[in-house]
Amino acid sequence: MISDHHTNNKKLNTMHNAKNRDNTDYETIFLNKKIITPEDVMKIRMPTRNYLCPMEANVFGIDFTRFQIREIPSNRVIFQINKSFWREHEFSKDASLLLPNGSGTIILLISLSSFSKSFIIHLVSCNDELNIYKIVEFTVGNHEIQDFRMIEHHFFRDTLIKSFDFDFGFCIPNTVNTCEHIYEMPKMTHHQIRDMVKNPYETKSDSYYFVNGNLFMHNKAEYAFDLDT
Repeated sequence: MISDHHTNNKKLNTMHNAKNRDNTDYETIFLNKKIITPEDVMKIRMPTRNYLCPMEANVFGIDFTRFQIREIPSNRVIFQINKSFWREHEFSKDASLLLPNGSGTIILLISLSSFSKSFIIHLVSCNDELNIYKIVEFTVGNHEIQDFRMIEHHFFRDTLIKSFDFDFGFCIPNTVNTCEHIYEMPKMTHHQIRDMVKNPYETKSDSYYFVNGNLFMHNKAEYAFDLDT
């Protein structure tokens, strides 16, 4: 049985190129909490050093099996990969992407040449609003899932670029689910983009997954951008 969910961005918290104003070490505080909530992780303004929950916390049998990123409005596929690739490759920064079952680090290499020339021009012009689609496919275990939610923070070095908040909603037991999220790209200068390209794996993200307001999965990603491929 396949259950399709199409969700839009529920909440955006943009802090593009803004310095962190709160130096509180929330990560250390939250590591000592039994229950971590969405309100907790929204306080974090730097990439985490550790995972805020173990893989064993994923008691719902949720497993991510496919990712695809598409450019808007051309609908051009920029990047796609599925679970079979992850099974065939070892964990290393040479792998394009790893899809962990539970908490784990994703290594993602994106070729900027995969974007259309017009998209890159608009991205650095800072004149237009740009979006990309991310399609996520995941399976659900034997129990229904209520109030499935993801909060994602994107950073360059220790600066929070942008945060996203998506609601997956209700998921039927033992189903394959496909969600399509819309990401509004932050406005960036040509210098900022070149800086991110020249410093691979210093662009990072933390993705936090919740059921009924309780954190059960934390995935980390590191990005490298290739202009020549």
